[in-house]
Amino acid sequence: MTRNQALGELEHLVLLVIVRLGDQAYGMRISEDLTERTGRDVAIGSVYAALDRLEARGHVSSRVGEPTRQRGGRAKRYFAAERSGVEALAQSQALLTGLWDGIELDPERYG
Repeated sequence: MTRNQALGELEHLVLLVIVRLGDQAYGMRISEDLTERTGRDVAIGSVYAALDRLEARGHVSSRVGEPTRQRGGRAKRYFAAERSGVEALAQSQALLTGLWDGIELDPERYG
């Protein structure tokens, strides 16, 4: 995997959440799921920046849903993982699994 192909940490997390949420993956829902699952407060602007980078690289695509009254007539932008995004996740998983091979962490061994 080249540096250009490697996912940044937030891109990696966002892409995993998109895969998990399926057809319900939109900005605020992605942000909420990230916060819930990681315990970290992720700014919505950071999520949208990561989504823009992923879309520019062809790892995700987006579509605009129907406007809703609850949103003041605005529509949600939904995201879907593309083949290249899933391949990037698979490569990342294989890389990390390979790096972990043979490692057993014992916190007692470290100061």
